[in-house]
Amino acid sequence: MTIDALALAQDLIRCPSVTPEDAGALDTLEAPLRAAGFATWRLPFAEDGYPDIDNLFARIGTGGPHFCYAGHTDVVPAGDRQAWSFDPFAGIVEDGLLKGRGACDMKGSVAAFAAAASRFVDRHGADFGGSISMLITGDEEAEAVNGTQKVLAWMAANGHAPDAALVGEPSCPETLGETMKIGRRGSVTATLTVEGLQGHVAYPDRTDNAANRLVRVLSRLIAEPLDRGTAHFVASNLEVVSIDVGNTAFNVVPARAVAKIACRYNDLHTGDDIIARIHAAAEAEDARYTMTAQKSGDCFLTEPGPLSDMVQAAVKDVTGMLPELSTTGGTSDARFIKDHCPVVEFGLVNKTIHQVDEHVEAADVTRLVRIYLGVLERFFDRQA
Repeated sequence: MTIDALALAQDLIRCPSVTPEDAGALDTLEAPLRAAGFATWRLPFAEDGYPDIDNLFARIGTGGPHFCYAGHTDVVPAGDRQAWSFDPFAGIVEDGLLKGRGACDMKGSVAAFAAAASRFVDRHGADFGGSISMLITGDEEAEAVNGTQKVLAWMAANGHAPDAALVGEPSCPETLGETMKIGRRGSVTATLTVEGLQGHVAYPDRTDNAANRLVRVLSRLIAEPLDRGTAHFVASNLEVVSIDVGNTAFNVVPARAVAKIACRYNDLHTGDDIIARIHAAAEAEDARYTMTAQKSGDCFLTEPGPLSDMVQAAVKDVTGMLPELSTTGGTSDARFIKDHCPVVEFGLVNKTIHQVDEHVEAADVTRLVRIYLGVLERFFDRQA
């Protein structure tokens, strides 16, 4: 059975699967995959303090090599419905556009790969000399606690370890084919609280100004750039995004000052390095402080090579463009996959990602099917 990518994308968009709700999205995807010959597993995961999440793993073939596509069917909220010029969950095709929440991020891509895989199997049969799988989560847009990383652990424990992976996040800024991702910078966020001693500003000898101490700590952190960039990454940046002392008076020295810090870093650093740097700055100023920090994912890089070459060649065949190898943008679930196998990202145009009136060119969905099919042909050495 060959899957119709555009029709499947429309059906997926019609599921209002705002994280953590599934709203029937995984059922909508699972049914045509099963009809196309995939074995499927539903993988619900739970953890205290986080919403329960349902996930889908589907595989056709039992041997190697094993190519895995990773994506998500959850979407961000539509926001103000009155601001949309169409129903965000109607899944319409109009004026050559596939319209709706998730059209580019990333239900269009999920549907395109399902269609490409079904075409590949129709061409070569189920015994094509390897395996194709889809790892589809329902919490990529939120905490990503009960999704991809737990599915990957389940895959490793149950004989489904992939040899290569492609994440279908929208990767192209303006035109399908211009950019693919071979890595992402890491991300750390931290809340730094400095304690002092409150008192009257006229008697500084009786106070310990927490705001002054915090400013000195932050000055240390931003005095010099973290680095100048690397061969594949732009320079790391550490940004102070908020400073608050909760003080409405001009004659009171604050006892507490709080800063929020965000850092995006390249392959010269780890998240632990960045956190240690913040600690060192606070300790150098002899600050009494506490800090909470969170790593959303370390930097990763899949060096240019066979996997990126396959994707670039497939994209060029369809679009005429050789995509730039990029490491820009925010985090994605590729940060988990990189610990298991080489991974790259290629998907639709991200111009309207998370925006009102999200949409993609309907023709791009069809072209993406051909690109993904070309990747599979090359990976399994079925194309001359």
